[in-house]
Amino acid sequence: MRRVVITGAGTINALGHSVPATLEAMREGRCGIGELDIRDVDRLSIRIGGQVHDFHAEEVFNRQQIALYDRFTQFTLIAAREAVAQAGIEFSGELAARAGVVLGNSGGGMNTLDANYRTVYEDGKNRVHPFVVPKLMNNAAAGHVSMEFNLKGPSFTVSTACASSNHAMAQAFAMIRSGMSDAMVTGGSESMLCFGGVKAWEGLRVMSKDACRPFSANRNGMVQGEGAGVFVFEEFEHARARGAEVLAEVIGFAMSSDAADIVMPSKQGAARAIAGALKDARVDARDVQYINAHGTGTAANDKTECAAVADVFGPQADALMISSTKSMHGHCIGGTGAVELLACIMALRDGVVAPTIGYEEPDPECALDVVPNEARDARVEVALSNAFAFGGMNAVLALRRV
Repeated sequence: MRRVVITGAGTINALGHSVPATLEAMREGRCGIGELDIRDVDRLSIRIGGQVHDFHAEEVFNRQQIALYDRFTQFTLIAAREAVAQAGIEFSGELAARAGVVLGNSGGGMNTLDANYRTVYEDGKNRVHPFVVPKLMNNAAAGHVSMEFNLKGPSFTVSTACASSNHAMAQAFAMIRSGMSDAMVTGGSESMLCFGGVKAWEGLRVMSKDACRPFSANRNGMVQGEGAGVFVFEEFEHARARGAEVLAEVIGFAMSSDAADIVMPSKQGAARAIAGALKDARVDARDVQYINAHGTGTAANDKTECAAVADVFGPQADALMISSTKSMHGHCIGGTGAVELLACIMALRDGVVAPTIGYEEPDPECALDVVPNEARDARVEVALSNAFAFGGMNAVLALRRV
């Protein structure tokens, strides 16, 4: 099987509008969660989120593009442009014919959906913009990325709630490893921070009103975020032949289904995905130094995830570093695994492990090294990125330093 490496990365999220800005914020343990600035926020009981601020679409896209691009598509294109530019890759000829884009997304164009529900139900209008459907569909971002970068191979969107990005990146990895493609653009995005999006999540009663504190005994729920993370995955020899800089190597993945409950996570399902990723990557538990946790800040997720890690790693769990960057940028739902992959790359490439901020009280059921509150310098050879979603859908990626 062929080796797969990452040669480009791009992002926009609550911590920064680029990869360098985001990694700087992670190193500093900066919090991007704050008061929401959205319409009718006074009607919400949850008024905080990891919102992207100081972003003005009209400065990046023209009027015709804005008519076609929901906010989640705008985020995706910004991140994709950064990733492709860093990779220094041009998709033309045979490469373009075999290269594609696989993106993760959960809610699609929620801002477009929310605005047009208002138009029809609140304002009483009988007509909406003719581009509403192509603007709100889940695969809109993938379609526009394929068109902008001339990607003529496999292009589609994966929608598995909070595991969407990891599932998408796993598919891109598998396509390159199998020989179906030499390069893929992959990652994910989400933008649900509109009135309807937040109101829907309120109904689950899992949201915090003040902060995201994963693994801390006094945690009280998750915090929504938004943004995108996009990467160029490339076959190793192809990247080396053109002199590309390699950020990290993707060495394995695994997926599992809990087959148990639509919202409550399963330790067994998570453990199968973690163990499967180690097996696929052909590494042992003692080879792993860092796990970027799903770490939502809910009691159900945090305790289940820690128990799964302890089951898989056994005595080696005490030597692991496991942190949740959701404490800084919020839970970006379908895009969260992609934004969090940046923390894995930073650990592998720069030797800096992002912290779990907001950690205040030890939880005996989460008795692992959660890298509390401050980033840590450490040599990391192998890292895992966990994603566990509603529906009992789990996806874990394994990466190695190059």
